Parts: sequence; structure tokens; C-alpha cells
Amino acid sequence: MTSGTAIAGSAPDLTQTTGRPDAEKTVFVILAAISFSHLLNDMMQSLLPALYPMLATNYGLDFGQVGLITFVFQLTASILQPAIGLYTDRKPQPFSLPIGMAFTLVGLIVLSVATSFPMLLLGAAFVGMGSAVFHPESSRIARMASGGRHGLAQSLFQVGGNIGSAIGPLLAAFIVLPRGQSSIGWFSAAALLAILVLSSVGAWYRRQRRTIRAKPRQAASQIVLPRRTVGIALGVLGMLVFSKYIYLASLTSYYTFYLIETFHVSVQQAQIHLFIFLGAVAVGTVAGGPIGDRFGRKYVIWGSILGVLPFTLALPYVGLTGTVILSIIIGLILASAFSAIVVYAQELVPGKTGTIAGLFFGFAFGMGGIGAAVLGEVADLTSIGFVYRLCAFLPLIGILTVFLPDLERPRRAIAAVPAE
Repeated sequence: MTSGTAIAGSAPDLTQTTGRPDAEKTVFVILAAISFSHLLNDMMQSLLPALYPMLATNYGLDFGQVGLITFVFQLTASILQPAIGLYTDRKPQPFSLPIGMAFTLVGLIVLSVATSFPMLLLGAAFVGMGSAVFHPESSRIARMASGGRHGLAQSLFQVGGNIGSAIGPLLAAFIVLPRGQSSIGWFSAAALLAILVLSSVGAWYRRQRRTIRAKPRQAASQIVLPRRTVGIALGVLGMLVFSKYIYLASLTSYYTFYLIETFHVSVQQAQIHLFIFLGAVAVGTVAGGPIGDRFGRKYVIWGSILGVLPFTLALPYVGLTGTVILSIIIGLILASAFSAIVVYAQELVPGKTGTIAGLFFGFAFGMGGIGAAVLGEVADLTSIGFVYRLCAFLPLIGILTVFLPDLERPRRAIAAVPAE
């Protein structure tokens, strides 16, 4: 992670290297810092599901209890994220990011010393609270630093999280599994590094806000749609997020169990395959934003959700090699949707960047948590294989994209109006 080290090293000087804020210029040093912090944040969070086989053995957990850990973590994040986004839209808090990361640090320490199932749930809840603060505020800063390239900025921000999610299981396989639960505490160093980087980002954020307040207000060219149209569109986007994250919950929470049970691979081999899948998710995320900026976000949403259907339908019926190949394709295609969905929703409801980011990140976490808990119970009653056959039909919900309004045509019309 050479690039990560370079960013971390320059963190104390971030507020100086960006120079005078420029609303028309993409501030890549801030996007890099936010993406790197997202990498650290989601790396720490992804340790938890990667450790499920070990925790299940140590504590005698069934699939329902495993799903409950994910439920507590993701529900904590999902409940708090929209509230934090709404509050910071009204009263921005530049230094809330390092404070939120401190919750993650506490959660890691609790998980490393936990001796009971309730303590595991408590540690998961603290990690969820850290996530609740991080995502809406980081998404706002990414948009602020985008220079108008909102899809690109959102993708760069999110790809850090995807890379972190991919690295987490690998670190769990080669560090935590051989050395035991207490080694989770070693990753508190990553939380401290993230706090340092985010403190510098917060200083830039505060300076940027002062500069914006000092400039004369200009009339904003915004797309204004009827409230009913906006409501229907947000409902459709919510259903698409539901489809995406319930399916992802089946992979991120139970993929290792599926590989071990179906193909009799070792725990370490299963973790490596999970890393490969999550790496494909990271690559897919990078593509979604820029393609949406260029060709329109609705097309990305269409292709990402509905386009993955043939591959999800085939996954439960192939061998190990086919499963790995299909999971890579599914990760690449499905991952491109979320940045397009978030930016599309922010354009539907202008001026509510934090609220929309918090709502959709929170809803995504909530759906992932509920999905993990429900699918765990279904797996206990039936089998992991049945779960994958059932979830294969979820991308059909992508057909609802037909009800999303076209934002590209009115945006081009606004851009064509000459400035006075």
C-alpha cells in the first residue's frame, strides 16, 4: 500500500498543500485522504465478518447468532447515519470525523478482549457507531472536493472502502486467525492513523467553509422536480439498494461458509476467495462514478443491478472454479451501482448532501444487517446452498429503474443556458 503510506505521511500538511480552495477544481489530495481513511475504516469493519468462522468455533455460535452480530453492527450504523447527516447539513462539524473514528477504535479493543457473546455485540455496536459518523460526513467532503465531478469523487471515496473491505479478510486470515482474537487489538493502530489523517481533512473542511461563506451568493442552477416524482424516485432507489445489499449480505457474511461446506476448502482458502471477490467489488466501484458522469447515472444503475442477474442465477449451480469466476463478475458489475445511486439521489434533493448520503449509506447498512440476520436463520432452517438459490433472483428488482426520471436532459438544458 505505497500510496496509502504517502498519503498518511502527508496528512499533517493537508491543509497547506491544497492551497486556496477552488470550487471549480477537483482537490485530489483531499479525495485521496478521504479514500485512504475509508480504506482504513472499512478494513477494520471487515475484520468482523472475516472472523465469523473463528468466533463461531470459539463461542459455539449458530448461523442465527452470527447474523445477529452483523445485524447489531449494521443496524447501529443505519439508525444513526441519516440523523447525523441531517444534523450536519444544518450544523456542519468539521472535526466529527476523527471523533467518529475513536468509536471504531473502542469497538476494536472491546472485540479483542471480549469473553462472551454480549461483549461481541457491544464491540460490533461501537464499530457501527464509528461508521455512522464517518460515511455521511466523508461523502459530503468528497462532493465538496469534487470540482463538479461528483461521480468520480464518490467513486474514489467509495473505492477506498472497497479496498479496505477486501484487505480485511486477508489480514484476518494471516494475522488474526493464527494469533487469536486478542490480535484484533493490533488494528487499533490503523484507527489512530485514520484519526490523524481525518484531523487534517477536518482542518481543510473548516477552511473551505470559511471561504465559501466569504464569497457572494450566486443563484444556483438546480433541477427541480415535483415532490411526488422525487418521492417515487427515492423509493425506487431504496428498492435497488435493498436488492444490492441483501445479495451482498449473502456473499460477505456467508461466502466463506458456503465455500467450506460445498467445496470443503480450508478456512484460509475461503478467506482468500472472499478477498478476491471483495477486490472485484473495489474495481467495479471505480468504474461506476466516471461512467455515470459521462453517460448518465441511470444507465449505470440499469446495467449494474439488472445486468448481474444471469450471473447470480448461475452461481449456485457451478463448481469451485466457476463460483470464483462468477463471484468476480458479480462483484465487478454490482459494485458500480452504489456511487451512481448516491449521486443521483443527491441531485434529486439538492442541498441535502449529508442527509441523502446518511440515508442511503444507513439504509444500505441496515439492509445488509437485516439481510444477514434473516439469511442466517434461513440457512439454519434449510442450507447455505438454498440461500444462494433464493437470493439469485434479487437483481430482478432492477427492472424498477424504468421509473427513475431522466436527469441528464434537464441538466444539459441548464448547462446550455448562457451565463448572464
